[in-house]
Amino acid sequence: MSVSCHCVRWDEDPGRREQAPPVVVGVLREAGHDAVHVGEVLPLTAPDVDILEHAAREERVVLAADTDFGDLLASRQAAKPSVVLFHRQTGRRPREQAALLLANLASVESDLQGGAIVVVEERRVRVRPLPISEHGSGPST
Repeated sequence: MSVSCHCVRWDEDPGRREQAPPVVVGVLREAGHDAVHVGEVLPLTAPDVDILEHAAREERVVLAADTDFGDLLASRQAAKPSVVLFHRQTGRRPREQAALLLANLASVESDLQGGAIVVVEERRVRVRPLPISEHGSGPST
């Protein structure tokens, strides 16, 4: 399986707008995935909504540590793009986060293709199908 993804918004501090480290893109590319850094296709200052729209058009998955993407998808009741969120408990080492994603990718492939928010944590992966209804607001366990 190959995932086509945007790597974006790695910093969990909403006051900072730090992009995913290039190492994440590199690890995913080395594993045979079509990974691009958001800065390769959009301005680094692009708003989250622009990133989501671009990812949906390009049929890419957004990788982030910023929960704003999930909130935007919920508020728009959008079915695409899928988003993989790295929960803060996964630590801050990008290479380790990329390895954790690669280790779990096969188990969430169909979810990502169908539209989902996938939360990756150290000991579990949670999946919430998209679109999110008005009554549900976060990934299920």
